[in-house]
Amino acid sequence: MSEYYQTEPQGEVKDQPWFTNQVIKLEIDAEIWAPAGFLSSLTGIEAALGRQRSVPGGPRPLDMDIIAWGDLVMDSEFLTLPHPRAKKRAFVLIPLKELAPDFVFPDGTTIDKALDAIDYRLEDFKIWQDS
Repeated sequence: MSEYYQTEPQGEVKDQPWFTNQVIKLEIDAEIWAPAGFLSSLTGIEAALGRQRSVPGGPRPLDMDIIAWGDLVMDSEFLTLPHPRAKKRAFVLIPLKELAPDFVFPDGTTIDKALDAIDYRLEDFKIWQDS
């Protein structure tokens, strides 16, 4: 698990509390979980903890995403891997680099190259980024 990072709200809904972000690396048994089934379970946990998807980008008690599933590339109505916005989000890349400093996206983009391509500021465990 990475450290916790505080991130200013991104996107359209700026008038809300800052988010707390963390990346967790899991080893998943492919005989037990497929990516879509795992995401479905995460969505169920979010709902059980009060997540409502009525305001995209709005406040929520919990938001769990799958950033990558090994080298798998997929694009379905329910799940796109790697996460389509991961390379543009400092709040994903910074804690991901903490866990996997040599991480390479399936398209060959390194974590360092992805970070170099975006404009952000990091102070201690606070991240600012214009969206």
